[in-house]
Amino acid sequence: MGRPWIVGVAGAVLAGLLLGACGDPESAPDEGPPSAAAPDPSSTTHRRAATAPPGDDDGTGDTGTGPAKPAPRVLYLGDSLAMENQDVLGDLLKDDLDARYTSAPYSGTTLCDYLEGTADRSLVPPRDKAAALVRRLRPDYVVLQFWGNAWDYTPCMDGVTYDKARAEYFRRYTAAAEQLTDQIVNAGGEHRPSIVWVLQGPDPMTPDRVRRVNALYARQAKASGDLIADAGKAVSPAADRYTWAQYLPCTAYEREHDGYCTQPGRDRTALHHDKDYLHFCLAPTTSKPRPCPVRSPGITRMAREITRAIADARTDRS
Repeated sequence: MGRPWIVGVAGAVLAGLLLGACGDPESAPDEGPPSAAAPDPSSTTHRRAATAPPGDDDGTGDTGTGPAKPAPRVLYLGDSLAMENQDVLGDLLKDDLDARYTSAPYSGTTLCDYLEGTADRSLVPPRDKAAALVRRLRPDYVVLQFWGNAWDYTPCMDGVTYDKARAEYFRRYTAAAEQLTDQIVNAGGEHRPSIVWVLQGPDPMTPDRVRRVNALYARQAKASGDLIADAGKAVSPAADRYTWAQYLPCTAYEREHDGYCTQPGRDRTALHHDKDYLHFCLAPTTSKPRPCPVRSPGITRMAREITRAIADARTDRS
């Protein structure tokens, strides 16, 4: 078995690729390089389970094994990673948990974009701020997936980036995580939703940055009694959680499902497109935000881990 394909691209070149990759996947394979401009926002997507689970003839959730749990209501917020993941996650939550699902990701965003009170300098409109959606939808779980973007077009960060001011970047990011938690909790009132902080995969440019962002998420989850879903571990080499790899060995799931083990002869699968080291969609990226249009193992790995974290939380509460 070959070793994982590890990043070795010069920093300046890769920086341009990552900035350009802040758009979202497009199915057309022959398009030129993606634009580095701030992407257009997504439309909020609502989904409901359409069929009863196996063994449930009347759709009530009662399989004869005891009192049925109501279908969980899940709200998914995030940046371009959430944008490309949203359909796959919705399908898994529906299929595995009979969930009622809403997604409202906006590419290029960071945590402060979803805070109420930032409408005049945010990529997220007031109707889709986290607290506004919680008041309207009354979710049981709010899943937050943020890479840690702080590019110059993320207005609420006021130009503070990891490269320019690392201490201030983490101070502001920590404060935003605390504020966002408080706003979600207060918006939920007596129906307090659980927050699921999604841990990110390796950062090919600045490995320590994403390690610290993940630690920040884990601390916040512990402080507020919320959850983490280590989706990033599912797209990392088994021997090194924070080493970036384009290819990893196929999982049992990928071997059993057509198209998920992209190189079966070598027993390895692709996680990233050749020209995109940040996203996990195997279609080229463009500046037009959209869910990933092609089967992509990295997206499925992460979505399965988020679904598992919610399923485990529901089991623990039974």
